Amino acid sequence: MLKICGIQMACGEDKQKNLEKAVHLAELAAEKGAKIIGFQELFNTHWFPKEIDQRNFNLAEPMSGQSIQMMRKVAKEKRAVLICPLFEEGIEGVYYNTGVVINADGKVLGGYRKIHIPQIPLWEEKSYFSPGNNGFPVFNTKYAKIGVQICWDNFFPEGTRILALKGAQIIFAPTAAAFASQQKWETVIRAHAITNGIFIFRVNRVGSEEKQDFYGKSFCVTPDGELVDKPSGMQEGIVFANIDLNDIGMVRREWTFLRDRRPEVYGELAGLSWQRGRNVTKSAVITRRGRVSIKGKGR
Repeated sequence: MLKICGIQMACGEDKQKNLEKAVHLAELAAEKGAKIIGFQELFNTHWFPKEIDQRNFNLAEPMSGQSIQMMRKVAKEKRAVLICPLFEEGIEGVYYNTGVVINADGKVLGGYRKIHIPQIPLWEEKSYFSPGNNGFPVFNTKYAKIGVQICWDNFFPEGTRILALKGAQIIFAPTAAAFASQQKWETVIRAHAITNGIFIFRVNRVGSEEKQDFYGKSFCVTPDGELVDKPSGMQEGIVFANIDLNDIGMVRREWTFLRDRRPEVYGELAGLSWQRGRNVTKSAVITRRGRVSIKGKGR
C-alpha cells in the first residue's frame, strides 16, 4: 500500500507565513507516513485572482525561487514527493499557474502549467496566467508516475486521457473552489477515474477570504471511481489515502475502456477537418502589464 495525502490550507496575505505553514504541514504529513504530498492551487498565496490588480504580480516567483527551495529541503529530509502549485514567473515576463513536482531526493522534476484558464467573476485568471505551454507531462517519481491537472483543467477530459495514456498512475488535482460546487467536482473526477482507470486526488483550499469561502472537502478516487474515504471537512488539515497501484491493472482488465478506444476516428476533437489546409499557429501571451500579445500566422 502507498500512503498519499492532500493538504488543504487557509492562506492569508502574508506569503512567508503561508509558506512556513505549508512546510510544517508537509513535515507532519511525512512523519505520519505520507510518501506523496499534494497541496492546493496557489498554495503559498491568498486567492489574489479574485480581482485584477497589477501589484499581485509581485507574488510570482520562478521555479528556482525561495518557496520551491524551502520545499525541496522538506522533500529531501522526509523522502517525500511534493506537488506545489504556485504563481510562476517564467521568462520574458510570461506568467503561469504551475504545479511544481519535487522528487523524494529534493530534485525538481519539472512543472505542469495550467492550460485551461477561466475568466469569470472572482476567478480573473486570464489577467495573470498564460495558458500552459509544456503539454501534459507525466512525472516519474520515486513512488509512482503522477500527472497534474489544476482546477479548471479537470472539466476538460482530454488532459486526463492523455496523462493516462502516457502512463500516469495518480493525478493530483489542486483546486480553489468556493460556494456550492462540490457535487460537480465529485461527479466529474469520479467519471475521469472510471473512464481512464486511474487514481485522482482532488485537493481544495479552505478558509474565508475576501468575497469567497473556500470549502475544502478534498478527496481521493480509485480507478473504479469510488471514494477512498468520504470527502474531508472544511477546516485546515491533512487528508490521507492508502492506495494500491496494482488496482489500476485489475480495473483496466475488467473495464477495457482504454483498450477499446478508436483514436483514428477522433480527428474532429482536434479540429483537424477545420484546420486542414490552414496555418493556425496563434498563441496568446499575458504580460506583466496585462497586455495580450498574439503571435503567429493564420486566422
